[in-house]
Amino acid sequence: MDLIDHETPDAERVIYRARLHWAVLLGPILVIIIGGLALRSQGHHAMALVTFGLIWGIASYVSLQRSEIGLTTKKILVNVGYPLKRSHEIALGKIVLVDYYQPSLGAMLNFGKIIIAYDGKKKSAIRLVSHPAEFVREVQQQIVASKHVSTGPQSL
Repeated sequence: MDLIDHETPDAERVIYRARLHWAVLLGPILVIIIGGLALRSQGHHAMALVTFGLIWGIASYVSLQRSEIGLTTKKILVNVGYPLKRSHEIALGKIVLVDYYQPSLGAMLNFGKIIIAYDGKKKSAIRLVSHPAEFVREVQQQIVASKHVSTGPQSL
């Protein structure tokens, strides 16, 4: 998580870090298994499928290792993907909605998609995040805390 530490000014501190889930490797593993089972009957076609699965698996593993999702006191930093990297820096004050979605397999293995709506109609979705409920809860708590600090304590 070096990039998040380098992008964070001294006035901010990293509160929570999320990672991509190892489930990003399930697709490539399944392709390799299917190709391996078909090697005897399909020959070169199955070998091409195994090769594709290996290349996809290597890219997915590198993506898993290099991806970073962090929550600081003022913003959310997202750097995910390989070889096509997607980066987002979203100020907490501009976030309208933060939520998550977990399909059945995601609920069993504890991964899901995080959806962040900000700046009116802009929306960002980050797939295959490990422990998405915890990340969303931390973001919501930080948004409330930052609003409380900016407005000050309310007097009765």
